[in-house]
Order: sequence, then structure tokens, then C-alpha cells
Amino acid sequence: MKKSHIIGIVVIAIAVFVIISTAGDASTYVNFDEAKALSASGSNKKVHVVGQLKKDEEGEIIGVVPGENKLTVTFLMVDNNQQTNKVFYNKPMPPDLKQSEQVVVIGQFKNDTFYASQILLKCPSKYEEKSLQVSEVK
Repeated sequence: MKKSHIIGIVVIAIAVFVIISTAGDASTYVNFDEAKALSASGSNKKVHVVGQLKKDEEGEIIGVVPGENKLTVTFLMVDNNQQTNKVFYNKPMPPDLKQSEQVVVIGQFKNDTFYASQILLKCPSKYEEKSLQVSEVK
């Protein structure tokens, strides 16, 4: 066999290894009920849950409670199926958490609390297109 064939086989083997190792770490998007079911079945796989912070009738966010030392935060989140659940995040509260339109928490259930290892926020964009009113010039 030529050296170029051996090098090509090694490169292909490395590419296959990288693809397999990253595919095993991928998590799935679920709602709170599915995340609870996965946890109850003994799965330690991290999942993504998409939702919004819980709001009262006036649209004010409720249920966000920073820890005593401000190094943790607990909040209520409503998933896309309108299921409300408590989420615990063992890191300081992200600064834009209360301004976010949508929240994605990555983690798993333990008991009745979702333990998030990561939080992704979708905040209102200051670059959103705004409608302009044009008046007629006479």
C-alpha cells in the first residue's frame, strides 16, 4: 500500500471518530412531561426544554428567586405545552433573564425540579425592523 492510501485511511478514521463522539453528546428538545419521563426511566441524558418565564395576569414575571449568596437562581418556567415547572440553576442569574422572550434550559430532572446546567436566552433584539410612518409632503 502507498503512503497516501494509509494517510487517507487514517484521516477517514479520525473523521468517523469525531462524528461519533459528537453525536453521542447531542441532546434532544422535549417538554417538561417528556423530561420527567426520561428521568423516571433512569436516563441521565441532558435535554433541552424551551419555554418562557411564568408571568401573572398583568404580564409581570413571577417566581424568579436568586439564592442567598446570589450564586444560584430558581425560577418558574412555562414550556410550550403550558406546563409550569420549577427550574434550578447552580450559577449566578444571567443578567438578561427577566428581559428574555424565550428561555431554553439544558439539563435534567431530579425529583420535581429541573436542574439546568446551561441557560440560553432569546432576548428582544434592538435590531428588529420597526414600522415607519411616512407622511405625504405637500
